[in-house]
Amino acid sequence: MAKQAVRTTTTPSGPHGTSQIGQRSTRQRAAVATALLSIDDFRSAQEIYEKLKSEGENVGLTTVYRSLQAMAAKGDIDVLVNSDGESLYRRCGQRSGHHHHLVCRECGFTVEIEGPAVERWTQEIAHEQGFEEITHTLDIFGQCASCVSAAKATKGKKLAKTNHRN
Repeated sequence: MAKQAVRTTTTPSGPHGTSQIGQRSTRQRAAVATALLSIDDFRSAQEIYEKLKSEGENVGLTTVYRSLQAMAAKGDIDVLVNSDGESLYRRCGQRSGHHHHLVCRECGFTVEIEGPAVERWTQEIAHEQGFEEITHTLDIFGQCASCVSAAKATKGKKLAKTNHRN
């Protein structure tokens, strides 16, 4: 996931706070939910579809999209939109309620974080401007420790080759 992404939220549209899309529970939708349990980073619907296909699941791409949209509308999964406009999906871990993410730009590794200082700041700034009932999303993008180490190792090898030639 070397593309910069921004997080979006999905507004529930149904009468009970759920999307009208994909409310029916089916084996295919259960397969999509199960696939998300084994994925640690954000993935596109196409990538999730390919994973299901490789595992022998008979699920259509349209069903994957509808299932992901329904889960996002219910708040079961988070959605990021990358710089190409593609939606990426991930089931959140153990944190319940509002949280933020640290996302590696290189490999997609994601850590869920809480940000009490951010929460206070958003409330203060909104109040100063006369806003009420505010919501926000914040995701921080960078390089994880593993990708930084790999980049340094690669750079070191290239430097050693250059010095060896001289």
